[in-house]
Amino acid sequence: MQEIKPIPSAFNSLKDQPKKLYFQGNTALLTMPKVSIVGTRHPISYTKQMCQKLAHALSKRGVCVVSGAAMGVDALAHRSAFPNTIAVMANSLDIVYPKVNMALIQDMAQKSLVLSEYERHTKATRYSFVLRNRLVVALGDVLVVAEADLNSGSMRSVEIAQKLGKKIYVFPHRLHESLGTNSLLEKHEATAIYDIDAFADQFGRVEENIDALTKFCQTHDDLDDFLEEFGTEIYDFELQGRIEISNMKVVLK
Repeated sequence: MQEIKPIPSAFNSLKDQPKKLYFQGNTALLTMPKVSIVGTRHPISYTKQMCQKLAHALSKRGVCVVSGAAMGVDALAHRSAFPNTIAVMANSLDIVYPKVNMALIQDMAQKSLVLSEYERHTKATRYSFVLRNRLVVALGDVLVVAEADLNSGSMRSVEIAQKLGKKIYVFPHRLHESLGTNSLLEKHEATAIYDIDAFADQFGRVEENIDALTKFCQTHDDLDDFLEEFGTEIYDFELQGRIEISNMKVVLK
């Protein structure tokens, strides 16, 4: 666990800026366009599908997904965007919490980015989750609330986004589902995402990632290197006819 100096400028808009910030992983992700995704720890099937599609679409376009490494929506967003994802923790980085997400958090500490404002041996508390949320919201260019009850931590994140002047997006839900996000739509305080690709195109283009692939092919040909750099998206490039994979080697077509 190392300290980031200086503190990222994304936090300048916060009244209670973090005094210190610690990290594990790849700080270059902080320079990418970023979208914060938050939501319930117990998403319905529809939310799971939409969240996975959205996070993957953003990652394909070179956009970094920011969330809080909690169960449910957070974990889905991180996994679907991996390795283009940042987790902000409510505890110090020498503690892995929640344990159910241990493998995910450890992978992110190696190939993505994990952040915390807490010194070693600091356990998560109810208040530290609230404080964590302000960092998650501040890092993103916009906030997406995938699903939320009326009185939930995700709605507290909405309040933070409103104070910071961040645009808020939600998935359209049926009546009596996700009452928090539906109330935002009813009050015209959020915009519904009806087309995931169109939404993701606001922040980046798939072609930008293909350019990165072309550059990577100039200096690498081992499949393991490509998997480390691009994850399973490398197989999408193969299906698109951009590359050929044979005998653990990658060739640009």
